[in-house]
Amino acid sequence: MQTRLFTLALGGLLTLGAAAAALSQDNPPPPPPPTQAGPPPQGPGGRGMRMDPDHQLARLTHELNLTTDQQSQIKPLLVDRQQKIQALMQDQSVTQDDRRAQMRSISEGTNNSIKALLTEDQKQKFAAMQQRMRRNGPGGPPPPPDGSAPQPQN
Repeated sequence: MQTRLFTLALGGLLTLGAAAAALSQDNPPPPPPPTQAGPPPQGPGGRGMRMDPDHQLARLTHELNLTTDQQSQIKPLLVDRQQKIQALMQDQSVTQDDRRAQMRSISEGTNNSIKALLTEDQKQKFAAMQQRMRRNGPGGPPPPPDGSAPQPQN
């Protein structure tokens, strides 16, 4: 009698486990909220685009020595750019060439808005950052520790 009860209980547990596994396959867990730390969003070709506004703001703050006032004005610009680019990436009706052109336009608009908030010295550093990104990609090497511009290699 005890063996039979054990067999029935074990069978019930296995049935519940199989049902839970089947349900979990039908309903994947929701993605983590954007405030949680995680890997950077992946762009075309699997390269990290570093589109996380917090990461970008931290890098800009470090490299340009942004004031807290500048940070509070720049963060909404970075968040807005991220939202626009994410929406564009999900729009399947746009061709790849059009998407690329629109992404460039969004980024240029954001960069121009950021430049308007910078001092002359910060604008020069920002321009150097953009040149490095164009040359090395978004995940390119960081600037030299002395703050000088990297020398081109031949």
